[in-house]
Amino acid sequence: MTVGFSFECQAHCSQTAARAGVFVTPHGAIATPRFMPVGTLANVKTVTPEQLQAAGAQMVLANTYHLHLQPGEDIVAKAGGLHQFMGWKQPILTDSGGFQVFSLSEIRSIAEEGVTFRSPRDGQMIHLSPERSIQIQNALGADVIMAFDECPPYPATREAVVEATNRTFRWLKRCMAAHERSDQALFGIVQGGVYPELRQKAAQELATLDLPGYAIGGVSVGEPPELIEMIVRATTPLLPTDKPRYLMGVGTYREMAQSIAAGIDLFDCVIPTRLARHGSALVQGDRWNLKNARYREDFTPLDSDCPCYTCQTFTRAYLSHLLRSQELLAYTLLSIHNITELIRFTQRIRESILSDRFVEEFGEWLKQ
Repeated sequence: MTVGFSFECQAHCSQTAARAGVFVTPHGAIATPRFMPVGTLANVKTVTPEQLQAAGAQMVLANTYHLHLQPGEDIVAKAGGLHQFMGWKQPILTDSGGFQVFSLSEIRSIAEEGVTFRSPRDGQMIHLSPERSIQIQNALGADVIMAFDECPPYPATREAVVEATNRTFRWLKRCMAAHERSDQALFGIVQGGVYPELRQKAAQELATLDLPGYAIGGVSVGEPPELIEMIVRATTPLLPTDKPRYLMGVGTYREMAQSIAAGIDLFDCVIPTRLARHGSALVQGDRWNLKNARYREDFTPLDSDCPCYTCQTFTRAYLSHLLRSQELLAYTLLSIHNITELIRFTQRIRESILSDRFVEEFGEWLKQ
């Protein structure tokens, strides 16, 4: 029984399954649909909590696997939990670590009990089971915690995906049994690869468990965008309408717009900060490499329509100079803008749903 959580749908699009809602947690509410910045190691790279708030962030992510390795969940718990430890007072979601563990394909082994892998940090052998993942997340203290799942790669045989999907469901029930905190909402994860019948079966099974929320995982792992759209369209309608729906690892304009049209509420992706570290800015859905010579004498704002600190204060030429000089400030300024860009995109979609103008205003992004 979770305490302090609720989800209310405030408006529906008359032409699609898009919806605007409010997801309430013990540390505040998230107005959906919403993009959530990723703060893997209890920080969104190069950005302070104050800057995140100014960018419009309402919920951020942290990662169980990485925080278990460093500094360890016991230290976070002694600090008073993730909110106190990282200085972020609003909602937090922790990934189970499943995706990170399964990306270590050369240094891990999978069994029904869990996963054993060699730590890339110090070579130590570590065993992570569904129960252990939940114990770590209970200690970290995020508002939303994720079930430990097996994320099959792309491409993978149907037989391998069937095995991973069935194991994910068995592991989910073990996660539910191990979960001890009523102030944390445990979300289940739909797997099934690129096989719509497996996705639909998994979604129907998860829906019978009456969880506080549901996620679609195992997308954006190398498959083409049209398959992501197919997976989301096949899966989302089978998830409960009175609970938040979260699409993991997706953060482009087109993929978010198409997924919102299918009924998705929450998104996360490392794109904004990763692009910033490579010198790229997101501007109205496009990616600009500010190291290009064309920006050296461009004294206009990055985006004159953007309200972020970066666009209101600095020019393209200055950002280009910082990048060419390898100044760390460049990564902060570009991260601020890129995060603001993706959050504003989902905010604008939310406003269009409330006024029932989603298709009229965002129809271009709904095309494949």
